[in-house]
Amino acid sequence: MATFISVPLKKSSEVDLVKPLSKFVTATYPAAEEQADYIRSVEELNKLRKSALGRPLDKHESSLEILLRYYDQLCAVEPKFPFSENQLCLTFTWKDAFDKGSLFGGSVKLGSGAFGHIKDTVLSALNREPTMDISPETVGTLSLIMLAQAQEVFFLKATSDKMKDAIIAKLANQTADFYGDAFKQCQYKENLPKEVLPVLAAKHCIMQANAELHQSLLAKQKKRFGEEIARLQHATELVKTVASRYDEYVSVKDLSDKISRALTAAKKDNDFIYHDRVPEVKDLEHIGKAALVKATAITPPLSAKFTDLFEKMVPMAVQQSMSVYSQRKAETVNRLVGTMREATNLCNGVLASLNLPAALEDLSGDSIPQSIVEKARAIVQQGGLQSIEQLIRDLPELLTRNREILEESLKMLGDEESTDSELRSKFSQRWNRTPSGDLYKPLRAEGGNFRSVLDKAVQADQVVRERYNTHCEMIALLCKPEAELTAAIPSANPVKTLQGSEVVSVLRSQLAQLEEVKKEREGLEAEIKGVAFDMSSSFLTALAQDGAINEEALSMSQLDQSYGNYSQRVQASLRSQEELLGKVQASHQEFSKLKQSNSEANDREEVLKKLASAHDSYVEITSNLREGTKFYNDLTEILLKFQNKCSDIVFARKTERDELLKDLQQSIAREPSAPSFNVPAYQTNPAPTAADPNPAPRTVFVSSQSSMGRWEDRIRGQLCTKEVTPLRDRWKCTGGEVVRNRGGLF
Repeated sequence: MATFISVPLKKSSEVDLVKPLSKFVTATYPAAEEQADYIRSVEELNKLRKSALGRPLDKHESSLEILLRYYDQLCAVEPKFPFSENQLCLTFTWKDAFDKGSLFGGSVKLGSGAFGHIKDTVLSALNREPTMDISPETVGTLSLIMLAQAQEVFFLKATSDKMKDAIIAKLANQTADFYGDAFKQCQYKENLPKEVLPVLAAKHCIMQANAELHQSLLAKQKKRFGEEIARLQHATELVKTVASRYDEYVSVKDLSDKISRALTAAKKDNDFIYHDRVPEVKDLEHIGKAALVKATAITPPLSAKFTDLFEKMVPMAVQQSMSVYSQRKAETVNRLVGTMREATNLCNGVLASLNLPAALEDLSGDSIPQSIVEKARAIVQQGGLQSIEQLIRDLPELLTRNREILEESLKMLGDEESTDSELRSKFSQRWNRTPSGDLYKPLRAEGGNFRSVLDKAVQADQVVRERYNTHCEMIALLCKPEAELTAAIPSANPVKTLQGSEVVSVLRSQLAQLEEVKKEREGLEAEIKGVAFDMSSSFLTALAQDGAINEEALSMSQLDQSYGNYSQRVQASLRSQEELLGKVQASHQEFSKLKQSNSEANDREEVLKKLASAHDSYVEITSNLREGTKFYNDLTEILLKFQNKCSDIVFARKTERDELLKDLQQSIAREPSAPSFNVPAYQTNPAPTAADPNPAPRTVFVSSQSSMGRWEDRIRGQLCTKEVTPLRDRWKCTGGEVVRNRGGLF
């Protein structure tokens, strides 16, 4: 039976997939039905991993199917959960496959592409040094070995099917080349089991011998008897090399006997009949080659029974694109809405500075203008000073809560990073995992952004508080009963003669038009906020077609399409307001000339301006404070998620750290505690007595071909010989424990 090199299955520690994945599902998918479906899928994935890795698998196709299903599911899950972004922290610990057990087993699939896939794809995703069995050098060598063995399978099949000798010779010669390439690559590597190198060397010679054997048969068919003998002689030398050097690993007895019989018959026929000249090996025509194998790419799904447990969950690339799109959309909406609100505030400020519309309502000079009455009533209905002061008192508490969450999160990272640095300093190169400082860079950058956001929020809060302090006296006045408010406003001489003037009518018409512009803006703002478009289908289509998502191009195209018309309407509203304000200012100048100018009228008008401005400031400050409260509450949820991410990765790193420490401690415990030394002979050999003297020892060497066995045994590459004395036999060794390779006399 042909000897093939196989790689033992890697062993992994138990990992709980349910807790971290369910936690992510709960935080990401608020809908109860979605949550329940995905959590069930998480539990199924955990069961699948336990089936694949939690127990020894039989050498059967059904076991391979379990592994393939788990691998396919991992490939399907990876793009749908944020493993690479450090949002989900799962530590998978794998043992070196070559730690225990032999490489030799039964027949295996073609695995060259699998090892190539590990080298080109998997290793780049690791966040720590790989074990020696999957280092780039090792998997590159294993890929070549699997390629050679796959070619050998075709050679064996061709031989079994009794195909033409010319074809078999080419297949064998190509197989020999593949084994030679694999031998060269692993010749100076110590991370593969010691059996690999001699097996590869033996296979290289065996395949060359097979190629020469079948090419000799072809030469015989063509009546080139000298060439037949030369090739058989070369084949004989090759199998002798294998028998003398590698018989411990590979048996060539059957092949050697077959070649020997063929060579004996060929020489006999040539000596008695043909007398054909036997050429030198170097003068023989080169045997052709036929490569029937190549490393195939790994393209999941590999299992015929695969079904995606998370089929309804969109990939992370789509989720991330949706998140960025949502930010772009929010920025667009905020820009348009903010532009309109700024224009409205500007309009209110201009009118307040002109004491409009109160100046038109205050022609009697002694009653409260109706607009001021309405403004006062609106402030009281919104809670007055008590409401706004409560909002102001709440902000520092909300800010403090957010800062505490952020600082605690960053402290967790800092503490774990310090521990990692101490252990790295202690164990040096043995501490072979990614430094925590490198791993935490994205999280620290995210934390820095949060800190910057909070600093800016503090500045904005201060601006709002200062504005409130500026207007709080007038706001308090607007909150008083109507009688007190009337008494607080200075009276002035009546100007009832302006009641029916044309300039008053024009001003009132212009103010009405401005009010209409502001109402239109309110409706426009509601429309802009109500625009909805599901970009997930566009992103999914792009991912399926191109394998990637150009989020910026797709998002900007959709936003231009959705909000382009609204942007034009906003600009038209701004132009209308600018034109109307210009007309209002001109009409107000004419109106002011017609009014009787005196100090009492000026004082009254100044107070009315301040009251109107106080109302507008109250509305804006209240809006700012409520937005600030919402901002801090929303930020709290975001920071809690950030804290969970930090907590999860720190927990995963601690788990990984504990396992690595355990491995290091076991490794250190296995190391020799002191260097080896030679024990003086007088301490090991008993002193001879006068009654029973020991003769001088003589060493007896027995040939390895002797039927009595071999007395020379290898002890870690050292020679061990036997001393023969009349009284006792004992082994004399340079060190180590005697391990016999074969039986002997003693």
